[in-house]
Amino acid sequence: MTYLLALDQGTSSSRSIVFDAEARIVAMAQQEFTQIYPEPGWVEHNPLEIWQTQLDTARQALAQARLKASDIRAIGITNQRETTVVWNRKTGQPVYNAIVWQDHRTEPACRKLREQGLEPKIQASTGLRIDAYFSATKLGWILDNVPSARALARKGELAFGTIDSWLIWQLTRGQVHATDVSNASRTMLFDVHRNEWDAELMRAMNIEPALMPRVLPSAAEYGTTHPELLGHAIPICGVAGDQQSALFGQACFNEGMAKNTYGTGCFMLMHNGGKFHISDNGLITTSAAQASAQPEYAIEGSVFVGGAVVQWLRDGLHAFQRSRDIEALAGSVPDTGGVTVVPAFTGLGAPYWQPEARGTITGLTRGSTMAHIARAALDSIAYQSAALLQAMSRDAVAAGAAPLAELRVDGGACANDLLMQFQADLLGIPVLRPAVIETTALGAAYLAGLACGVYRNLDDLAQLWRMERRFTPQMDRARAAELMQGWELAVRKACAT
Repeated sequence: MTYLLALDQGTSSSRSIVFDAEARIVAMAQQEFTQIYPEPGWVEHNPLEIWQTQLDTARQALAQARLKASDIRAIGITNQRETTVVWNRKTGQPVYNAIVWQDHRTEPACRKLREQGLEPKIQASTGLRIDAYFSATKLGWILDNVPSARALARKGELAFGTIDSWLIWQLTRGQVHATDVSNASRTMLFDVHRNEWDAELMRAMNIEPALMPRVLPSAAEYGTTHPELLGHAIPICGVAGDQQSALFGQACFNEGMAKNTYGTGCFMLMHNGGKFHISDNGLITTSAAQASAQPEYAIEGSVFVGGAVVQWLRDGLHAFQRSRDIEALAGSVPDTGGVTVVPAFTGLGAPYWQPEARGTITGLTRGSTMAHIARAALDSIAYQSAALLQAMSRDAVAAGAAPLAELRVDGGACANDLLMQFQADLLGIPVLRPAVIETTALGAAYLAGLACGVYRNLDDLAQLWRMERRFTPQMDRARAAELMQGWELAVRKACAT
């Protein structure tokens, strides 16, 4: 048998999954790690804890599968994107906590960039909007606020990376400082047309070139793990940011195919082939996972708070003990009873881009119960995703393409049948759930398998995609439109707080 190991480093947990060559899960291990909130709007992780939990789960998955490291053909890495780590090249120690993609402390720095008139240049080169979501201003904050950081950076003694780079550095014991095009495209410093760091943007943001990792295709040979870590050296052959990896794992290789991942946030991507297209509807253009040096693109919309609203109900309001219990609680009432939850805990992402928005619960009456709030919280995930798809369809039509005909879904929350049916009802198109919903990790395994020869081409991978359930729209389109109008009204209230 041929096995591939995927390291799936997410926002709230680290996971390792062993796949066989037929895309079946052989073993999986997962560990949550600490979420650090130093101030309102600030979100941090301990990079060393991330590394340790990722290493521990890799060892656990191998033990669970009863495999040795020598049985693994290659490792693929997928990771939470934009999250920023800076470490000392000599000691390997981080100079500060990782600043997480959800963190909005650098909004003032973003405002200055907008005032300098850099938005058109950044959008034309990187496909992104100026936003604290991306890595560049997070990196700038660390350099400005950690004593001696800028001086050390000028000497070439510091390294910057998104989480994939940090894991590669640790896995190779400091021998490889690299990233892939999909992660690089999330920094706001990467020219996605030439697949190179943009020197002009780096000068404008006072970023030293010596900080930056080497950029490779997503399917490539990155190096090998140090043999002491897992018991044998394993080639690292695939790397992609989690959402591009999920697009790849869903076999969305062709222009016009789209997926939505329901994780801590929700992320909808539509493959755009080799066409770079700037959205007119609040979306961003990003590099897709690439099996070669040829640039490929995707249109993306990001919901900052998706499954995280379930965690908030569980941990903040103590509405239930386990996240999966929300389906029964929400299903105990026929609807929300007029309650709407807008979970703008860290502002609103696409297509609204309102960083100052704050979470609201509206429509409460004396008869409202926790079940109604739970149902409204669950519905908020579908509403936000529907707003993304509507914007994406408008972009597709404007570019001369057909509107989306179906949506492939993945991520933990897509196991919730109530949510998926409501999503199909709002969208008015079929929602397809695959047999393997761990498509983020699967995409990393596919990329690694391509680079090491387990798979010959994309056609091999497309044939492995299997559907588990198809959710077809059952709601009247007029009713769906009415519900979306109510949602947009609630969003305007959240933005006015």
